[in-house]
Amino acid sequence: MLFLCCPFAKDSMSERNPAKYYSHLLHEFPHKPTIKQGVVLQELCQFMFASNEDLIFLLKGYAGTGKTTLLATFVKNLWHVRGKAVLLAPTGRAAKVITQYSGSTALTIHKKIYTPRKQKNGGIRFVPQPNKHRDTLFIVDEASMIPDTPSDSKLFENGSLLDDLISYVYSGHRCKLILIGDIAQLPPVNLNISPALDGSTLKTRYFKKVVSFEMDEVVRQASLSGILANATEIRDHLVRGYPSDFKFMLHPYTDIVRLQQGSDILDALNDAYSEIGKEDTIIIVRSNKRANLYNQ
Repeated sequence: MLFLCCPFAKDSMSERNPAKYYSHLLHEFPHKPTIKQGVVLQELCQFMFASNEDLIFLLKGYAGTGKTTLLATFVKNLWHVRGKAVLLAPTGRAAKVITQYSGSTALTIHKKIYTPRKQKNGGIRFVPQPNKHRDTLFIVDEASMIPDTPSDSKLFENGSLLDDLISYVYSGHRCKLILIGDIAQLPPVNLNISPALDGSTLKTRYFKKVVSFEMDEVVRQASLSGILANATEIRDHLVRGYPSDFKFMLHPYTDIVRLQQGSDILDALNDAYSEIGKEDTIIIVRSNKRANLYNQ
């Protein structure tokens, strides 16, 4: 959870002026922003200061388009305008990633919006808790993983994580929600789309005005990253509607390798774990069955 609040003199940049904050963010941005990055930064500033409390900011973007850099710059400088934010993610791993790039602690959505309540039978059930925040931005990364269907778990009272998240955020005093994700990532289990990244769902089901932007210009050095180059190619195949003919591009990249036999896999894993660590090592296989075998 992140609370960014700092008192300062009246004649500083604290006038809560979107234009001034935007100029400050441009100055703090680590490189010259693209046109789309500049537009998104400007719209984030407008969203933050908007008086309309029924707004949701939806930011969709490919890997390598600068979402992380943009969000980190925005969050790290909120204290200049006495802004407050809570950083959230659907999973613990995703929360850890946000914490690393933002420099501030992020929580899982479940940990933030639910609280345990003892049942008459002695069991525990998690129920939505009240939002006591005021004038706070709730920023959720990896929003593509948020389901809008009831959970199979009997531990949760309502079940729909997206329903409970939106209800929680907007029950707070002048709180607003920013959802960030990549539409090319897999939707939640048993769903065809990611409802949290679907503007129509957010408008019609939750009666919110959605400010939506999509970043599709890859700015990270794709020439040096086989992972990014292949991810971009997969996304293009999905958009064109014929993903089955995709083949991994191996050359001239050094960060992606095709392994043929079991002994090669074991040696490669040992080398990768020792050189870059388990968190940055990924094996892609053809089936869930094979993935389960390797994970065991």
